[in-house]
Amino acid sequence: MKKFTYTDKKDTRSGFGAGLLELGRANPNVVALCADLTGSLKMDSFEKEFPDRFFQIGIAEANMMGIASGLTIGGKIPFTGTFANFSTGRVYDQIRQSIAYSGKNVKICASHAGLTLGEDGATHQILEDLGMMRMLPGMVVINPCDYNQRQPSLPLLTI
Repeated sequence: MKKFTYTDKKDTRSGFGAGLLELGRANPNVVALCADLTGSLKMDSFEKEFPDRFFQIGIAEANMMGIASGLTIGGKIPFTGTFANFSTGRVYDQIRQSIAYSGKNVKICASHAGLTLGEDGATHQILEDLGMMRMLPGMVVINPCDYNQRQPSLPLLTI
């Protein structure tokens, strides 16, 4: 069994940011795309270290998925980042057609899945995100429980 060290109660979003940075250092094909939530998703370290491999798409999640899909054609490994509601529910058609059915190597990373964003209300919550993604061919869903499970290496990673 793997032993983990105490992490001073670091949140899962910080774990995602640290994991993404590790992957960026290990593989020059890793790129990151964000829908205007760089600070919230802790992607700022990646942006700072690899500005030419970071793309701020803005509040245009469907466009982000299309861009990510296109980047795979050139051998890039895109990691997208936004809230779970916007990275699954709002863009399901793009994920279904351009990523899942096309077999593209896109990592869809999302924070605030389920009921974890209570103070921001129902518009930022989603309960069906995991089920929607699990129905798609080739899609693997991972929902890490803490900072130590920070390896963002599979298609859907909710943080």
